[in-house]
Amino acid sequence: MPATELLIRNARVVRPDEPASDDPALADIAISDGRIVAIGPGLPVDDQTRIVDAGGLLAFPGVVDAHQHWGIYRDLADDTASESRACAQGGVTTSLTYMRTGRYYLNRGGPYREFVPEVLDRMAGRSHVDYGLHLAPMTAEHIDEIPYLVEEFGVTSFKIFMFYGGHGLHGRSSDQSSFLMIPPDERYDLAHFEFVMRGIERARAQSGQPLSLSLHCETAEIMAAYTALVEQDGTQTGLRAYSASRPAHSEGLAITMASYLAHETGLADINLLHLSSAKAVEAALTMAQAFPHVNFRREVTIGHLLADVDTAHGIGGKVNPPLRERADVEALWQHLLAGEIDWVVSDHACCRDEAKFGADRDDVFLAKSGFGGAEYLLPGLIGEGRKRGLSLHRIAELTATNPARRYGLTRKGSLAEGYDADIVLVDPAAHWTVHAADSESAQEYTPFEGFAMTAKVTDVFLRGTQIVHNGKVQNTPQGHYLHRTTPAPSLGIRTDYGRP
Repeated sequence: MPATELLIRNARVVRPDEPASDDPALADIAISDGRIVAIGPGLPVDDQTRIVDAGGLLAFPGVVDAHQHWGIYRDLADDTASESRACAQGGVTTSLTYMRTGRYYLNRGGPYREFVPEVLDRMAGRSHVDYGLHLAPMTAEHIDEIPYLVEEFGVTSFKIFMFYGGHGLHGRSSDQSSFLMIPPDERYDLAHFEFVMRGIERARAQSGQPLSLSLHCETAEIMAAYTALVEQDGTQTGLRAYSASRPAHSEGLAITMASYLAHETGLADINLLHLSSAKAVEAALTMAQAFPHVNFRREVTIGHLLADVDTAHGIGGKVNPPLRERADVEALWQHLLAGEIDWVVSDHACCRDEAKFGADRDDVFLAKSGFGGAEYLLPGLIGEGRKRGLSLHRIAELTATNPARRYGLTRKGSLAEGYDADIVLVDPAAHWTVHAADSESAQEYTPFEGFAMTAKVTDVFLRGTQIVHNGKVQNTPQGHYLHRTTPAPSLGIRTDYGRP
């Protein structure tokens, strides 16, 4: 065993693959050259070893938050800096952020071979956590670029936004080409979604890489019709009105169509994102039975697990798909506890006050969609999950192991020898109240304002470097870009996308 550079002593190590870790005994974690080299009681040290005493706190694998949106409403460089601090604050050590051409993000169209280098240049050296990209092929040219994106940038996961067929990011869009910045003779519709699937499957066959496709499943035509009904009726307001304008069966229908297209195109690995309702999960489970050869994964967000249309703090809780009624929240928890959800994410999208709210701060249809929440993902899931009987090892699977394995992060997601030393110390007995002013995010509000938390992240290590100490984020960014093809380039000292 190499000389131990850092030893985390007296930690209750939560190991995702060991159900017995739900009552973990005290152990030490030895770290050298950014990786875990040993776990066990009473590990030896020498005079050169730095020792951190965990004092009996829980040690979780660093959270792999597989669904974020850095730079969607702010300059990407600034957003990378501030929102990665919020990640670190909550124990997220790896962020996978969705990126596309069109309005928002870089506000430009064109090929990804020109777009992605600019994205990575803006992010380089500014992130406090490791990060990777999911990309959305918006045009026929992007579909042709998929093999290049896999090889050159190590991007192995792609996305379709199904509701963009007739909606913008926040509501109706009368000019799809202008909003998405796609050629006027192209359409972003079901046919395009099919061609994206065929393009990914061709790239998978050619490269031998495990590629997956993620889908935001809502149906544009249903949403447009119900938005008109809700606005004409006028009896519902706020988050309840927004939920009614994007009804749950819109999710279910989109899931059904997308699943059949996956079957038709032979695309095996499908990720159904941010399922928000009982109907959405039921549709997803039905499709898994109908097409057992499709390897479906099902995702929910911490927002949809913690908040509903009544408990969220104001219309700052507007998000796509919407927060739902309490019955849907309870249904999501039932499916989670039944083992039918694969991972939990934040869907973090920092939207500052001046960008979030329209001229009428009470009109939910004028507000922009999305909010931050990475800093509450792990403590929120531990606190609420433990009340409902969710085990510690299952929490580690949901927040780290499962997304890491799905998205090709071979050194992330577990506390075991050879893995990156991404470690989060958690006090499971801490009691605190969410206040936006305490967050490292640049967002000045949160829909979780006033929520009571019963677990707290105290210290975080990224590849063996302490990035959070006693709840305070350290000031030097340590994050690297993650190239995810296998065999992967060295992740230990990367700050750009180029080959070593």
